[in-house]
This record gives sequence, C-alpha cells and structure tokens, in this order.
Amino acid sequence: MIVGGHIGYPWTEEMVAVARKHANVHIDTSAYTARRYPLELVRFLRTKSGSHKVLFGSNYPMISPVQALADLSALELEDAVRERFLGGNAQRVFKL
Repeated sequence: MIVGGHIGYPWTEEMVAVARKHANVHIDTSAYTARRYPLELVRFLRTKSGSHKVLFGSNYPMISPVQALADLSALELEDAVRERFLGGNAQRVFKL
C-alpha cells in the first residue's frame, strides 16, 4: 500500500487521479485542518470510491487532532463516509 501524505500538495489533483486509478494508493490529510482541505479532495472523499481512499491525519504535535477536526462538520460528509475517513480506512489499510 502507498499512502500519499499531506494531501499530495501541491499536486492534489494528480494525487486524487492516481488514487482513483490504483487500488493500492491512498491519501492522508496530515498537515491540514479540515477547513483547508482542497475542494478536489473533498469532492473525491464524497464519492463512493474516494470515501475508501482518504485517511484522516493530524500532523501531531504541530496540529492537534482537535484542531485538525474543528471544522469537519462543514464538509457535510455522510455518517458512513465520516466513519471510514476518521478510522475505518486506516484500520483497513494498515491492518490494525
């Protein structure tokens, strides 16, 4: 498995395209707060395939989990998508 960190910045669109194309490629959100997620990542996260490919990351101790998730509700994720994003995808990808 490959997990591209920091949302693939500055190549977020390309990172989403690679994750969409390859089953073993995922994206994490470390180093970003939810309010700063690029729109193309949020759109991908809301799709059926994308909801299985994006993992929450906080970049602790630089950004605490609480700070990173402060605006999560603004993303308007479905409950199942939110659950996968916040832990389910990481459990599956890293076999936790």
